[in-house]
Amino acid sequence: MENSAVFWSRALTELTLSFHILFATLGVGVPLMILIAQYVGYKKNDEHYTLMARRWARGFTITVAVGVVTGTVIGLQLSLLWPQFMELAGQIIALPLFMETFAFFFEAIFLGIYLYTWDRFKNPKHHMLLLIPVAIGASMSAVFITVVNAFMNAPRGFDIVGGELINIQPILAMFTPAMPTKIGHVLTSSFMTVAFILAAIAAYKLLKGEEQVYHKKALYLMMKLGIIFSIATAVVGDFSAKYLAEYQPEKLAAAEWHFETEEGADLIFFGVLDGEEVKYEIRIPKVLSFLASDDFNAEVTGLNEFSEDERPPLIIHYFFDIMVLIGVLMIFLSLSFVLGKWRNWGWIEARWFRWLIVLSGPLSLVAIEAGWWLAELGRQPWILYGLMRTEAGATTATGVEWLFIAFGIVYLILGIGSVVVLHRMFKNNPVEKEIAARKGGVHQ
Repeated sequence: MENSAVFWSRALTELTLSFHILFATLGVGVPLMILIAQYVGYKKNDEHYTLMARRWARGFTITVAVGVVTGTVIGLQLSLLWPQFMELAGQIIALPLFMETFAFFFEAIFLGIYLYTWDRFKNPKHHMLLLIPVAIGASMSAVFITVVNAFMNAPRGFDIVGGELINIQPILAMFTPAMPTKIGHVLTSSFMTVAFILAAIAAYKLLKGEEQVYHKKALYLMMKLGIIFSIATAVVGDFSAKYLAEYQPEKLAAAEWHFETEEGADLIFFGVLDGEEVKYEIRIPKVLSFLASDDFNAEVTGLNEFSEDERPPLIIHYFFDIMVLIGVLMIFLSLSFVLGKWRNWGWIEARWFRWLIVLSGPLSLVAIEAGWWLAELGRQPWILYGLMRTEAGATTATGVEWLFIAFGIVYLILGIGSVVVLHRMFKNNPVEKEIAARKGGVHQ
């Protein structure tokens, strides 16, 4: 019965986080894109970019609403499904959780003012400035909630006496070794993902033959930002690998199916395991050693150095591969587009290439999910790394499986409802109609 409660508690938490991370990613990335678009519109005196900000802000309100619902559910599930964990660590993570709530309120207040003051400022610059606290609040929400996750991966800032945490220093507990790379990866990947989602929408509209100028400008702007943030994500990912090599070597070893400690370790992509033998894989010689320590001949700790009950699930290898592969594809796709625009390559406007851009949006979300599953499953069997195992932190209550089914239905309704509302919102108010209205009936 207890094993069943642990399984369904993990399953429900995984379901909630997997659904929430999609809207959380949009919640972090979209405000910055709105700010950039409106700034470009202000500097160039270009109504198209200002209209991008206006339309994206409308859609953003829907994703924020769903993100708030699922975020609240996560808070409730922490207390209901993981009471032992909250009893042990609750007094430490309470501060960043409170700060995350404060950051959201800070964002929401200025977002409300921003949405209801369009065309009410004599100087449009003043209206644009309202987006700065919105973007800061959105990013800080991600920072504080990621601080909690970082603490779970590298707990510090307390002493343990008799199984209880004492001499707690909340500020020190927030600044763990895992914090810099986790925050950096969350922010850069969110910005990257949103850039490609908005680029995918613009490319799809162009494929459908809709208003050309607006969507071409949106596509070019987002693909330029896509280069910046995809490269930034890769750089932070490199630092993350070095963090794992030092602080969680078993996670890195499991992600790379690296069983024996050796120098000059190869990076392995995909493949199939036969015992501890990897077959049908793609190997890049010595690159794992370089990722671990910037030295192609460095020693990398193997998974056999750890007892079997402390090894993460080996399936995280595939999540790592999916995340990295999509990230590399995004770099090449955006770089090809921007270089193509600069060099006037005609094929970047071909239908097949625009369909690749359309695919970049959902692929970026897949990479976000794969990265999240890698991070969370890779911490197993610990809920609090090195201190509390997952089964020790879970509830022993029965009936969690029915909660899983109920929440699964709720998330399905929320997901479908969000798509329907967003589709109708923009279908009933197309770009051409807004441009004509704002330009006095002149269609561009």
